[in-house]
Amino acid sequence: MRFSELLFLFLALFLMSCNNSTRPDVKTRKPGKRELAELNSYMVQKDRERIQNYIERKDINMNESSSGLWYQIKKEGSGSFFRDADRIEMDYECSLLDGTLCYTSERLGSKEIVLGRSELEPGLYEGLKMLKPGGEALFILPPFLAHGIIGDSKSIPPRAILVYKVKVIDKK
Repeated sequence: MRFSELLFLFLALFLMSCNNSTRPDVKTRKPGKRELAELNSYMVQKDRERIQNYIERKDINMNESSSGLWYQIKKEGSGSFFRDADRIEMDYECSLLDGTLCYTSERLGSKEIVLGRSELEPGLYEGLKMLKPGGEALFILPPFLAHGIIGDSKSIPPRAILVYKVKVIDKK
């Protein structure tokens, strides 16, 4: 072995032995279920406060479902409420609370889905079941009913609250 190789090996072994995990003042404990549940509750409450502030600033009259979806039915539509397996065509606008536009049917075209079989955010799925053909609504989805802590890796950032304006196209 050459001296330089020996020196490199010695330095590598030395650096690996300088591990801080043996120091008593370094904490490596992972949070437990209780701490994670408390953190989750805190984040859900903060998101709810942000949504309520948005609603107050915009002077919007909205309702909150038991799941945490905020909704305002702007136009009732006609016929019966949508159920799983119903084919729905809709125009939509999806934005963040700060107004940043994420997706819109104006840019991407109307969206056609089969309710219960298409990949939808849980909050949008719940909201669409409140509508009838020709109905229009405003939905606000907290992160846990939208794309969660990871976003969609495109236009929706992690932990985003989404505002959906939806108009279901009535195919009479």
